[in-house]
Amino acid sequence: MKTLVIVAHPDIASSRVNKQWINALRDYPEEFTIHDLYEQYPSWQIDTVAEQHLVEGYEQIILQFPFYWFSCPPMLRKWFDDIFNRGWAYGTGGDKLQHKKLMLAISCGIPEHELATDGKHKYTLHELVRPFELTALYCGMQFEPLFAVYGMGHKVSDEAIQQSAQAYLQHIRTVFA
Repeated sequence: MKTLVIVAHPDIASSRVNKQWINALRDYPEEFTIHDLYEQYPSWQIDTVAEQHLVEGYEQIILQFPFYWFSCPPMLRKWFDDIFNRGWAYGTGGDKLQHKKLMLAISCGIPEHELATDGKHKYTLHELVRPFELTALYCGMQFEPLFAVYGMGHKVSDEAIQQSAQAYLQHIRTVFA
């Protein structure tokens, strides 16, 4: 079953990690459809109907993004606001997301130990992504275990980035098996 990967990175050209993940997924076009929101909507005018039809065509959806200010980049937030409408995603007649699987793939620039209850930021990544989980559950989706890599700043080696891409592929195949 093919998976829709919605990418939301405001500067994918300078992203070493997310760009490598996309390249790894593109090696398997029979498995993945890559949909880059910033590339698709440079004017930020999201085509709600087109996006809803796209999402309706997939049972497995991944949201891939860098962790910004303890959340997602603004385009992905806007995408949720524009697409997940009453009568489509939830509420009376809002059954288009029922039983679909949703997974997050997140790159974090900060080390994992800083995102811990006893760390610098006091919360784990799993705690900080609860709004995504709640949104998925509210819309009748199945929220799958997230994939995350930490400490992916500018000094990370090319080898570590390549390893993260392979781990990402393995995680997807395990989760959606």
